[in-house]
Amino acid sequence: MENASIVHVMRHGQVENPTGVLYGRLPGFALSALGREMAERMGQYWADVPLTHLRCSPLQRAQETMAPTAARHADLTIVPDDRVIEAENRFEGMTFGKDNAALRNPRMFWHMRNPLRPSWGEPYTAIAARMRAAIGDAAVAAGVGGQALIVSHQLPIWTARRAAEGKPFVHDPRRRECTLCSVTSFTVRDGAITSVSYAEPVADLLPATTKRKFKVGT
Repeated sequence: MENASIVHVMRHGQVENPTGVLYGRLPGFALSALGREMAERMGQYWADVPLTHLRCSPLQRAQETMAPTAARHADLTIVPDDRVIEAENRFEGMTFGKDNAALRNPRMFWHMRNPLRPSWGEPYTAIAARMRAAIGDAAVAAGVGGQALIVSHQLPIWTARRAAEGKPFVHDPRRRECTLCSVTSFTVRDGAITSVSYAEPVADLLPATTKRKFKVGT
């Protein structure tokens, strides 16, 4: 890590959402019992890692996921950062159901006109730009040789990774490699991301349905 910093970006744990609402940025969606177990396990995972900076999405599920880790690094202050919040989505608050009925709602057809942007929500380019800026600031705050932890959300994390790896933003949401409480780590050297790695520390806790479940944004 000479002349470099590592910024770990962790996705939040499972959310209590029995009706299957696309909750997006809506308030009031807390971690489920399983999600709290995931968060606690991640607290143990990070306990012996010499973290030097903590940064978190303002949404409740992200804050609850960060809490066990922050408790084990009590000397660090959590920096709230709106730039790592969930992506904006026109389908927010809707229920898809097993047959993705929301996608066949005529009122929503206009929002699906351009999947390359995508037209149903925040442009990929905007997500990538805000995440890149937040990762860069976290690297500076962590210091050379330091390690930062950010808690964010699936689509922003995946978009940041695609940008860092020089890959197209357009993708099949079912193929995102960004499971619950997974960790996507960015090595930052002289302000540039030089490598990306990925880990699933709580893979044994993942419900099978969360691994490859289609939704327009997550």
